[in-house]
Amino acid sequence: MARASRGLIALAAAALATACTPAMPHKPLTWADLTARPRPSPDATIAYGPDAMQKVDVWLPAGKGPHRTVLMVHGGCWQTGIADRRLMDWVADDLRRSGYAVWNIDYRGVDRTGGGYPGTFADAAAATDALRGNAARFGLDLSKVVAIGHSAGGHLALWLAARPRLPADSALRTQDPLPIAHVISLGGLPDLEDTARSPENGCGTDVVAKLVGTTRADPYADTSVPRLLPLGIPQDLVNGRADRIIPFRMAETYIAAARAAGDSATLHPVADTGHVELVTPDTPAWAETKRLIARAFAR
Repeated sequence: MARASRGLIALAAAALATACTPAMPHKPLTWADLTARPRPSPDATIAYGPDAMQKVDVWLPAGKGPHRTVLMVHGGCWQTGIADRRLMDWVADDLRRSGYAVWNIDYRGVDRTGGGYPGTFADAAAATDALRGNAARFGLDLSKVVAIGHSAGGHLALWLAARPRLPADSALRTQDPLPIAHVISLGGLPDLEDTARSPENGCGTDVVAKLVGTTRADPYADTSVPRLLPLGIPQDLVNGRADRIIPFRMAETYIAAARAAGDSATLHPVADTGHVELVTPDTPAWAETKRLIARAFAR
């Protein structure tokens, strides 16, 4: 009995020590963690313009289709020198393996000739509208297009859904833009005015002026998503609690504005998650995004 008592005491002491030991802080993934993985390849690449960045990678699941289609928009602080569409290769491949077609667009960043205003926005719009001309070729179902965007791409994905609400005098307004049925923003920056006055965000503030231009009286009227609310479609924001690049409060502020305007908008916080996890397969954040994609198509 004494031996058993000593054993129980030892177990209790070990349990107490474990309970009192501070939890190790979460170490977010780095871009090197993601890019060190074997890189998958798209099924096709199409051009929608003459520039090297005016390209779309097409990822196709098995079968003839018509395939459920996800429009994908990469981030990188709206700068080509930071990221291009290939940053999304791993999640695009994961969606392909899960039965979705992916239309992964690229665009000229503010650091490229022709980028900024209106070029970056015009590129994203043209790449999106090119879906129509290629749907039959690739067996794409355009009856319900779900857009997902990461970081700066979260802003562009939401902006693409807002195109029907652009002011009549906007240089970005076009006839009959491709309808977006649902948007999922992953650590996005939808409010450009908020971004421009928030030096703590990982993209900085100077890039916003390069993106929206400085010669117009109101450069945010046709570029910042809150100015275009309500979008009239469901919006999901997936944000990491440990994201050191995009302040979590930016998602909260946007959700409040979208709901106040009458939109269906939901914030999905993910614990122990930084910025890279949002576009990395096999993470809780990406699992949440895939759940939201499946739910969007099921509606």
